[in-house]
Amino acid sequence: MPAHHNGRMAFGVVLLLMALSSCSPPRALDPPPVSPDPALLYAPHYRDGKYFNPWGANPNTFRDFLRWKFSANEYAEAKKQTPQIPLVRNDGSYLQENTAAPSVTWIGHATVLVQDLGDIWLTDPNFSDSIFWMKRFRPPGIPLEKIPTPKFVVISHNHYDHLDEPTIKRLPKETMVLVPKGLKTWMQERGHENSVELDWWESAQVGDWKVTLLPSQHWSRRGFSTDTSLWGSWLMEGHGRKYFFAADTGYFHGFQEFGKKFGSIDVVMMPIGAFAPRWFMQYQHTNPAEALQAFQELKGKFLIPIHWGTFDLADEPLDEPPRLLQRQLEQRPDLKERVRILAIGEQFVIPPSS
Repeated sequence: MPAHHNGRMAFGVVLLLMALSSCSPPRALDPPPVSPDPALLYAPHYRDGKYFNPWGANPNTFRDFLRWKFSANEYAEAKKQTPQIPLVRNDGSYLQENTAAPSVTWIGHATVLVQDLGDIWLTDPNFSDSIFWMKRFRPPGIPLEKIPTPKFVVISHNHYDHLDEPTIKRLPKETMVLVPKGLKTWMQERGHENSVELDWWESAQVGDWKVTLLPSQHWSRRGFSTDTSLWGSWLMEGHGRKYFFAADTGYFHGFQEFGKKFGSIDVVMMPIGAFAPRWFMQYQHTNPAEALQAFQELKGKFLIPIHWGTFDLADEPLDEPPRLLQRQLEQRPDLKERVRILAIGEQFVIPPSS
């Protein structure tokens, strides 16, 4: 095959990676600096058909993406080892018992199942074996068919690892799906007519649950369509408890504002993976140290680390994030019992005192 043809093929692969990756937004060459002004969390964030973070744009450009993809990986040797990702066999039978004790089960990646006084809800459900060519490293903690009909589902943004179309099509049509602005039509086209679309700081009532979309420091893309739908984190309040699902986000001043505005949160679900290389990932993905800092600013009682161990999205090994988090906790014995690093499929029963 001619060399120039190989070159075109390689460049085509790069473009495809750019289009589908959840880590490679095209941005202006000179974005404004990130500002810690809390008022910007409430500022307008939609202009000329695009959503944006008013406190500062992602500094990464396509050139930065290429630099990442063609640079040496500091974890190259470590990634040759098979990751040690714990897995608990879970057939979901306890979900049928409708017990009073509230619990959180990590399904894998950013998918978490909460059962609280009989109500079941899911975050960013992804039960697929792969994302395009990227194979899932561990199967879902509970098979989707073993989960009773969820009362509702929250979606954080439209990246393929968080908005999984095959899973969405398998969800019961009677389940309410709450999405950020710009995704309601997408949901309706896939059979979810009763989906609800929210902007930042807007809430919807679903039975006993008040569900609020909050800002996050991220972005959106589906194919080549960039930032035409919103992104965010979610606060679920019901049955006397509060749950915060950060989904995909970089560390930003929003966590301090949420802690001031909403007070103590029972369970915080924070991402700790896909953090390397730091120079490229910092804006959009928290590392373990930042996740722990955000947890404290959110006044959380328990932290459930998510977004690791399932899909190989970045430079670090799949099992590196919990190792780094454990090192952080060695310096913070006061937080050690409040951080629950779950195996995939493991259930955490929330203590009554929380």
